[in-house]
Amino acid sequence: MAGTVQCELCPTECVLENYQVGGCRTRINKDGTLYSLVYGKPCAVAVDPIEKKPFYHFLPATKAFSIATAGCVLGCKFCQNWQISQASPEDVDHQNLPPADVVRQAMFYGCRSITYTYTEPTVFYEYMVDTAQIARQFGVRNTMHSCGYINEKPLRKLAKLLDAADIDLKAFTEDFYSRICGGRLKPVLDALVVLRQENVWLEITNLVIPTLNDDPKKIREMCGWIVKNLGPDVPIHFSRFFPYYKLKDLPPTPFETLKDALKAAQDAGMRYAYIGNIRTEAENTYCHRCRKLLIERIGYHVQQINLTGGKCRSCGTAIPGVWS
Repeated sequence: MAGTVQCELCPTECVLENYQVGGCRTRINKDGTLYSLVYGKPCAVAVDPIEKKPFYHFLPATKAFSIATAGCVLGCKFCQNWQISQASPEDVDHQNLPPADVVRQAMFYGCRSITYTYTEPTVFYEYMVDTAQIARQFGVRNTMHSCGYINEKPLRKLAKLLDAADIDLKAFTEDFYSRICGGRLKPVLDALVVLRQENVWLEITNLVIPTLNDDPKKIREMCGWIVKNLGPDVPIHFSRFFPYYKLKDLPPTPFETLKDALKAAQDAGMRYAYIGNIRTEAENTYCHRCRKLLIERIGYHVQQINLTGGKCRSCGTAIPGVWS
């Protein structure tokens, strides 16, 4: 049909007729050209600890200027920001904040980095790329927290501007991605490999949901894939689930389940596994060689850092991460 356009940004690859909006709610076909409906219009702006993203091996104890627009490429039933991720741009309050002003505010508030986060950065791709280019010029780092549901070509372009990415690996079965998220697993695994190839510092978050993705065998299988394809030094954050959005009938994740996930990761050979959304010593970073405490955390607050030049002060082992 004349004027029909296929979006190539995410694996859904919506085919849009004239003036039709994509499934992400943020891109519209106008006379054969795709336009963003959220460029420069963030609905969430905040200064956060970098630990909140969560990044544990990237500039600890620094601040991240965090932005998001409405929209998402997935429809996860457990989304904790569903009020904006599952909303259309016209249905949420936003402010006008062009890329240069994002960078200006980040510097004003003493933020070492900008994080594209909260909803799904892929939906505001052009806004993110333009902001990241300006940030690079002023020495501000670029990071994102993403579901990783993005095609290879735009991801490789973006990766040239990214310093770090935390990817939600939501489960390790196609069934989960299909039934619970409205997507597919394989594109996320492919994106993780691309980010590794592009030398972007990588961390992974796995929200552990009772009865849906908490099988220790599948978690061990997932972690085995990570070790084989990304390496044993990629930090993984097992995050505690709380009932939100369309999964209010499930209980919060028991602490024992999170400890089982942690053990599964360690058994698979992952050197840096953490538990989040609950106060525990498993928030701390320990040297994988001598097991001395490297970074002590209480929630998002760093209590002490025992690293010198990115190395363990006790045994001198180089600790993977971006420390300066």
